[in-house]
Amino acid sequence: MDQVDLSIISKYDVSGPRYTSYPTALQFAELDDDQYIQAIHDSPRKDKDISLYFHIPFCDTLCYYCACNKIITRDKSKAEDYLRLLYREIELKAEHLAGRSVSQLHWGGGTPTFLSDLQIQALMDKNREHFQLWSDEDGEFSIEIDPRTVDEARIQALRKAGFNRLSMGIQDFNPVVQKAVNRIQSFEATESVIKAARGCGFRSISVDLIYGLPHQTVESVRNTLDQIIELSPDRISIYNYAHLPDRFTPQKRIKLVDLPSADNKLRILKLCIEKLTGEAGYCYIGMDHFAKPEDELAVAQSQGTLHRNFQGYSTFSDRDLIAFGVTAISLVGNTYAQNTKQMDEYERRINSGQLPVEKGVVIDQDDLIRKAVIMALICHFEIEFADIEAEFGINFTNYFAEELEQLEQFAGDGLLILKEDSIQVTDKGRLLIRNICMCFDRHLKQVSGQRFSKAI
Repeated sequence: MDQVDLSIISKYDVSGPRYTSYPTALQFAELDDDQYIQAIHDSPRKDKDISLYFHIPFCDTLCYYCACNKIITRDKSKAEDYLRLLYREIELKAEHLAGRSVSQLHWGGGTPTFLSDLQIQALMDKNREHFQLWSDEDGEFSIEIDPRTVDEARIQALRKAGFNRLSMGIQDFNPVVQKAVNRIQSFEATESVIKAARGCGFRSISVDLIYGLPHQTVESVRNTLDQIIELSPDRISIYNYAHLPDRFTPQKRIKLVDLPSADNKLRILKLCIEKLTGEAGYCYIGMDHFAKPEDELAVAQSQGTLHRNFQGYSTFSDRDLIAFGVTAISLVGNTYAQNTKQMDEYERRINSGQLPVEKGVVIDQDDLIRKAVIMALICHFEIEFADIEAEFGINFTNYFAEELEQLEQFAGDGLLILKEDSIQVTDKGRLLIRNICMCFDRHLKQVSGQRFSKAI
């Protein structure tokens, strides 16, 4: 892609949603079990295969930057108690899913590898008891791991259990940075895990980095990138660290004075993009995602079939997502449904035979239209008005007259090309795709305060 223009990025450096859903979770309101069950039975996708997501909330150490829903504990007995609740939730939801096949499965957290090998195998067996998982060749079955909690034997056990994709956090290899965020993870340990995964047949390996962490400099991040390129993962995500200590208590342990300045943070981002898409040869998928040219994400984007959901970019679209565990979010038909965030309430509901759904939103027609526009832009960086008009029976120019007027500024800055019948995002504009999508988000005006991370 083109060289990164820091002046333009600085101009549009505002907070905004990541659009893993639309409407975003801030629009969720009270939703009950009956509405969720009805959504399953009414889903226009009810005759298709499904995706499953499992939230494993436990971590045995606290990473200070983390904004995830997690439980810090070294008490392994908590995992067994939680699994019993997950098994029951599977049973309760499977009653309404009529043995639908599973093409995609993902375990996130927390740290799913907090579970033992036997517990991981047991949970996968429970899945197979109630659902028909696609073959290893056709299905996408992924798990997030912490390289500090696994060795070669554990990687082999994960492959035997049926996982064929791995994702792992790295964040930064610099020991000073690692100490400041309480995540000590050597290059050698990470390399060993990746080699083991390749050796036993994992099809895809993804790694996560964060820019904007304490003590990071352009040069220190350059060294980390050199090591990442040496590891040669299939996909790389580079997230912007959002310092929000009032919302995420662990971040209070990070000193504001240790964070890179806004200018240095932008220079770090510029380095990451130019280094990965230049000498390393990765494709810039969008937002903060990069993939090798032969990776399914890059291929799907070139073919116009890329999709985005709560796990980020995906090649699997038009499927109901059924989520399990505390705080997990499902998308069934046109209904988002989130489980309770409180473990004691989750336990109470499951033990009483209730689904743990607490809130969500039923997407109305206007949001369906806006979601289609946002997803087309964020996945493919272009939109033909005729496609939206044919699907929803509207006149795009009339329907989005105000939004198109807002986009004139982006066009003037060379971030997109606005035509009579289409919007095409330029290479320069791809970095600011969240900002462009925000023009179509009718809910943003209702959000007070800084509830999102910075777009860049």
